[in-house]
Amino acid sequence: MQKRRVGIIGGGLSGLATAAQLHLDAADSIELTVFEASPRTGGVIHTEMIDGFLVDHGADMFATKPPDALRLCERLGVADKLIEPLTLGRGARIVRGGRLVSIPDGFVLMRGTKLWPMLTTGLLSPKGKLRYLIERFVVAPPEIEDDEYDESVEQFVRRRMGDEVLDRIVAPLSAGIYTADITKLSMRATMAPIAEMERKFGSLARATAARRRSGEDNVERGSTGARYGQFRSFPGGMIQLIESLANSLPPESIRINCPVANLSRQQDHWDVTTAAGETMAFDHVVVATNPRPAAKILADIAPQAADGLSKIESTSTAIVVLGLRKSDIQRDINTFGFVVPATENRRILAGSFASHKFAGRAPEGHVLIRCFVGGALQPELLRNDDETLIQMVRQELAELIGLTGEPVMSRVVRWNEAMPQYHIGHGPRVKQIQADIDAVPHLSVINNAMGGVGIAPVIRSAGKIDVRN
Repeated sequence: MQKRRVGIIGGGLSGLATAAQLHLDAADSIELTVFEASPRTGGVIHTEMIDGFLVDHGADMFATKPPDALRLCERLGVADKLIEPLTLGRGARIVRGGRLVSIPDGFVLMRGTKLWPMLTTGLLSPKGKLRYLIERFVVAPPEIEDDEYDESVEQFVRRRMGDEVLDRIVAPLSAGIYTADITKLSMRATMAPIAEMERKFGSLARATAARRRSGEDNVERGSTGARYGQFRSFPGGMIQLIESLANSLPPESIRINCPVANLSRQQDHWDVTTAAGETMAFDHVVVATNPRPAAKILADIAPQAADGLSKIESTSTAIVVLGLRKSDIQRDINTFGFVVPATENRRILAGSFASHKFAGRAPEGHVLIRCFVGGALQPELLRNDDETLIQMVRQELAELIGLTGEPVMSRVVRWNEAMPQYHIGHGPRVKQIQADIDAVPHLSVINNAMGGVGIAPVIRSAGKIDVRN
């Protein structure tokens, strides 16, 4: 039987996860070719060892919920290599008045599963706590019953829990995940389960009480540390995931330094033409690039889908990585990291104490910190050169954690337009894009703008790609 030829344009996580799962499911009937324009696969997921520090360039862990990433690791035979976050210091903090204040125990994104920590937190004033308490009495607007209704994260939290919970807790946590402007961020596209709680129970407080009775919130209520136990990484960093995906494929199936110049539909197949002028025929093509490059590839093939993809905005971010001596840090940083509210008027979005999260990230007596700069609200900061960004972050850390002395190691990793923005209306737009793609025979599209941000959601989307028809 002749094998079905499948071409995958893009060798980042989306492309590799698609290729790996297709190969695991149907190696005897599918012949794969992955085209990657850059000198390596993995996209924003990369790891390198610098002066004894293990530096992840992008994500440094993945969630076990949804379980798709963990299940794929099991299928690849590498689940036994996974490591859990360190036990000591699990949790995160929020900057308040120049200090790192612990997130209330049991608070998950925009919902407190425990009452007492919310009443005693230093993040809220008495007035802010009272406003939070009356959330259970806030009447939901009738329009939420409309399946097409959407609003921003900012609108939802402000009307349900007030300004302080929004500005001091939810906004920085959301920005830390999406590097987004919460006045534009879609509730339905990013926090659908929370929106559904209001729709079903009338308030988050009543939804939380029901979940407590049913046991659904056991992990969230158990402790902040318990939630961090739902993440995994590799001893050698997240590059090991990329290597595992790549190694599961036939060596000749991945072509690096091979940008695609054109995709065209012939009578009974697709022609993929590389920048070097080589043309290869495929029965099915998967476009697995970011929205903007995908739009260019699809402009003549699926113009409406291309137009929709081109309108999905993406933000840019720089990660300033510092290797520091523990003795040069004067304040307590016994936590996994911190986020910074916009109201603090600082020049960093968040900081991750990478060596506190997983073992083997820094030499003995040292700390590895990754600080995030830019995003939707401060893009102008990215116009600075690397050395200026490093000095800027050092100044911020001097004020926040009492950093002194010179870094042992410093590096700036820049990701331009790498984080898609799930703005209001994102859900309907993605549905229309998908419908337009489905109307084109033997064509699929996958990226982190369509199926969810994060490693596990991308792998879940990749597992749904069907190239049989």
